[in-house]
Amino acid sequence: MPTVHFTNQLARFVDAPTVSVEGATLGEILDCVFWDNPQLRGYILDDQGAVRQHVAVFVDGVQLKDRSNLSGGVTAEAEIHIFQALSGG
Repeated sequence: MPTVHFTNQLARFVDAPTVSVEGATLGEILDCVFWDNPQLRGYILDDQGAVRQHVAVFVDGVQLKDRSNLSGGVTAEAEIHIFQALSGG
């Protein structure tokens, strides 16, 4: 089962534990995560369903390039890491 890890910065705003969920695509996996934790959706996705600009998603160490395409397949052993970008001076 794919495992989704969230950065600690997200935990300041919403409960974001590491979870293992079923799904064949990144979109299906995120839908399962959001089903159990609907508050996360607004932090991860924009109103059009694309990954927000301040969020980075990595699947097995490879960064998601097309923020609006969540239909890419993932393996059953996939490690998905979701980071909130940090900014400042």
